[in-house]
Amino acid sequence: MAKTKTLTEGTPWKLLLSFSIPILIGQVVQLFYSLVDTKVVGATLGELALASVGSVSTLYNLTNGFANGLTMGFAIIIAMYFGRKDEKNLKKAFAADILLSLVIIAVVIVGLMLFLRPVLGLLHVPEEQMEMSVSYISVLIVGLFATVLYNMFANALRALGDSVTPLIFLIIAALTNVVLDYGFILGFGMGVEGAAWATVISQILSVVLCFLRVRRKFPVLHVSASDFRLERGMVSELVKSGLSMSLMSCLVSFGTVSLQSAINQMGTAVIVAHTATRKLFEIIMVPSMVLSAAMATFSGQNYGAGRLDRIRAGLKSALLIGLGWSGIAIALIYLTANYLIRFIASSSNPEVIYWGVTYIRLNVLFLIVCLCVCVLRNTMQGFGNRKIPVISSLIELVGKVIFAFALAPVLGYWGIIWSEPVVWFAMVIPLAVSTVRTFRRNGV
Repeated sequence: MAKTKTLTEGTPWKLLLSFSIPILIGQVVQLFYSLVDTKVVGATLGELALASVGSVSTLYNLTNGFANGLTMGFAIIIAMYFGRKDEKNLKKAFAADILLSLVIIAVVIVGLMLFLRPVLGLLHVPEEQMEMSVSYISVLIVGLFATVLYNMFANALRALGDSVTPLIFLIIAALTNVVLDYGFILGFGMGVEGAAWATVISQILSVVLCFLRVRRKFPVLHVSASDFRLERGMVSELVKSGLSMSLMSCLVSFGTVSLQSAINQMGTAVIVAHTATRKLFEIIMVPSMVLSAAMATFSGQNYGAGRLDRIRAGLKSALLIGLGWSGIAIALIYLTANYLIRFIASSSNPEVIYWGVTYIRLNVLFLIVCLCVCVLRNTMQGFGNRKIPVISSLIELVGKVIFAFALAPVLGYWGIIWSEPVVWFAMVIPLAVSTVRTFRRNGV
């Protein structure tokens, strides 16, 4: 039997680091095989193909974020039961997690496939890219079944304190993705659709491996027919937590989609620059995402155990770690941005390089603000405060829509570049105020 790990005992910063490192490696690996897709498509199929992938990447990030947010929200409830040492209800929660994840993602897939072309029209995907974009994103949308199942297993295991098992299978999937990328694109000449199939098949492999591991080593997640007899109160808590996390992610992504809609009207060079730069910024954001995921589990377990004092200590540690990373990231970007954008975009086009470097150098200066937003939102979700994180995400959506449709037409790509730093400052204020009030109200 594999060992679970409680985060309710021990030094918070040490626990956060030991729990976060496997997630960090996993996030890097996940971004790596996303980067491989981008690199292979750009290097073998050209700028038009890369632009067709980039013009719909925000839509895929939206759906992928929804799947991860949904299962992470469910996993917070599992973490609470684990913190209370309530194995019976933990099993019931995991059974409900399985059913709810599959039903909800099925509805999402059907809806997206029915209205795919109108959605891409709203994104202003250029006509010359439309067919390639449709063939690429269609495969990824259908493959959301694999995405949600992997996230379900991975987040449930992390809720039990095991962040290593999901990492191992993610690495295997990433290596598989690299091989399939070259095989499908170069060997079989499948174009951008081949890159999508490589991603989906790799995810299916990781799902199978996670399932086998859980069946053999994690009896606490073994569910029987009786566990699937859903209880209204538990389902209500799961739905509130899952939809709150997924809504938070979707509001963020909808804002990004609105920006992409404006970007798609600025020409191929800007689309390529933004596609490459977002890939780079996603890598820089990995520690923020990792600390956020770690704090969701840490907060959930300790909230279940009634230890808000530990949540506060953990939050301080996470923010200090994030501050250190922000300094390192700024130095790295200012030294290497020009080379990294050129490499990721597989382009020497001066316009692509200029806009890519300009975007990343400005945004990285405000990385610590973005990190505070991410960590505070997930911490609050972990101790049951779902309202303020969603409000914060709504602020992000409104802010990005304003920049996309009011400022970008006037300022051009500069309007896109400045959108996120301004929005991050607006978001962090209600989160910080609400967090401080929660701790004071509980005498912490």
